[in-house]
Amino acid sequence: MKVEIEGIRWNSDGLIPVVVQDELSREVLMLAYMNEEALRRTLAEGRAWYWSRSRQEFWRKGDTSGHIQIVREVYFDCDRDAILLLVEQTGMACHEDYFTCFHYQAGEREWKTTGAPRQRPSSDLGGILTGLAEVIHSRRSERPDGSYTVYLFDKGLDKILKKVGEETAEVIIAAKNPDRSELCYEASDLLYHLLVLLEEQGVSLREIAAELAKRSK
Repeated sequence: MKVEIEGIRWNSDGLIPVVVQDELSREVLMLAYMNEEALRRTLAEGRAWYWSRSRQEFWRKGDTSGHIQIVREVYFDCDRDAILLLVEQTGMACHEDYFTCFHYQAGEREWKTTGAPRQRPSSDLGGILTGLAEVIHSRRSERPDGSYTVYLFDKGLDKILKKVGEETAEVIIAAKNPDRSELCYEASDLLYHLLVLLEEQGVSLREIAAELAKRSK
């Protein structure tokens, strides 16, 4: 991952705060810190490295827990003194086994826990589709090795259209069977390949939403 890091405003300890966000749900997962070496390792490997202020050592997310973070996008704020990482989160981000470290809510008398351990958050379909469309867009631009999405783009429009047709047929077949889970699975496949087609053709979900809005009147 090639990212220009000149001009970053490190603090007096040579660190910069890093906000970590899930690429699909867009939920804020954690806040950590990097020094220049941790940032360079992150960019070189595509996995999140941080600097532990308490232990005074580097740590790569997931090496102990297995809950790794694959870095998809890197942003700096306007003052270049904070970083936002968009990551593919495996498992839970928090050491307390919650998806996000921000699972305590302040109350009038006490802090209360929100959510449940070992549980990824649910999201509305629109949010999931938007997040997935953004992931597909990043795959197309970044071309990571081993990505099925990249494979489809490499094969071109005819291959993508073939897959949309195949998945449409699979949905029809699944709908004739009594297994609801099969229909859910095949419909998800169809939506994914349809998003790939829209990306290939340069059609945004915003345009689709505008068209659907006309039909709700």
